[in-house]
Amino acid sequence: MKPVCRFCSTPLAEPMIDLGQQPLANSNLRPGQQKSERRFPLVVSGCPSCLLVQADHSVPADAIFNEDYAYFSSYATSWVAHARRYAEAMIARFGLGPASLVAEAASNDGYLLQHFHARGIPVLGIEPTANTAEAARAKGIETVVDFFSEKLGAKLAGDGKAADLIAANNVLAHVPDIRDFVTGFARMLKPEGVATFEFPHLLNMIRLVQFDTIYHEHYSYLSLTAVKRIFEACGLRVFDIERLATHGGSLRVFACRNEAAHAETAAVAACLAEERDAGLADASSDAYRGFQAKAEHARASFLEFLAKAKAEGKTVAGYGAAAKGNTFLNFCGVNAADINLIADASHAKQGRLAPGTHIPIVSPDALRAAKPDYVVILPWNLAEEISKSMSDIRAHGGRFVIAIPETRILP
Repeated sequence: MKPVCRFCSTPLAEPMIDLGQQPLANSNLRPGQQKSERRFPLVVSGCPSCLLVQADHSVPADAIFNEDYAYFSSYATSWVAHARRYAEAMIARFGLGPASLVAEAASNDGYLLQHFHARGIPVLGIEPTANTAEAARAKGIETVVDFFSEKLGAKLAGDGKAADLIAANNVLAHVPDIRDFVTGFARMLKPEGVATFEFPHLLNMIRLVQFDTIYHEHYSYLSLTAVKRIFEACGLRVFDIERLATHGGSLRVFACRNEAAHAETAAVAACLAEERDAGLADASSDAYRGFQAKAEHARASFLEFLAKAKAEGKTVAGYGAAAKGNTFLNFCGVNAADINLIADASHAKQGRLAPGTHIPIVSPDALRAAKPDYVVILPWNLAEEISKSMSDIRAHGGRFVIAIPETRILP
């Protein structure tokens, strides 16, 4: 049976890309768990009606966002700094203060809300993973452990927790029922409240061959064209957008309730026009074709690099046990014989095995001690931060490598 759109139920178009059977990209294994590991199809297609690009197959959210979820936002210092700048900008733009309430859906370990909290602004986190929520509470961030939804948004508003600002950073793509999730913001916002959504821009994913950002945790791959249509159907109106450098090129979308007074900026129409000119407004356009071939070229380029390194007796390690790296490595079919370790600053990941490839995850100090000839920076969006923090790799002649959109050794 042909899969249908998770938003409008229209039968989906032909697959845009098929990355094969993949493990859950953030489910790092404890030693001994390899035999019980599960894999699921990872295929992405577009909807010819609402234009939502999406995973054909759904993995239950509670299988991904469980009590052992390993991603803690605060380990990426550049991301915490990004959150601080966001807080400062929103406080200034919308006049937030002690009488306001700032909430965040998928608030993780309080990486963002801590900046509002420090300014004396009341905050509320909504986070489904218990371990990250506990880390937020340790910072004084009140946190509800639950998935954000229409029901929860309405309940919180009814309990006196209607929000002046609700942030949703890199979570809109993570929800299987996008209609229920978005409607929750319309229910929880004050009449003139604002919701902001950050997500990797589909246009960049296609142009820059960022196929490794596809994994089961991401149910949707978002254009402004699709987001605007979805929001309007759920009681929200897009009134502004900002372009961000984060995650390889993202959008920050500002939305309010339909009847709110916020005026629409010219940036919205400009972005929609750019997407239309690039073909994203037509599910059958060439913009969606050829993506599979580009991903296969990236794979061939990386495998050629590994084969050459092996032939020369060189050692290869990885840095950053990130989901995007796990998608890429599994698509390439590599294992611990090709890359002998992956370093990560997160203590929650150290001592585990990367999903699918079963490459050991170690501390940055263990990577330094190993003195590899090459270090593949798997979260390429943090390449500058990582290469600076691990600059001593170059002291012994090591080189850093990026594999997207094709493999290149950094100078």
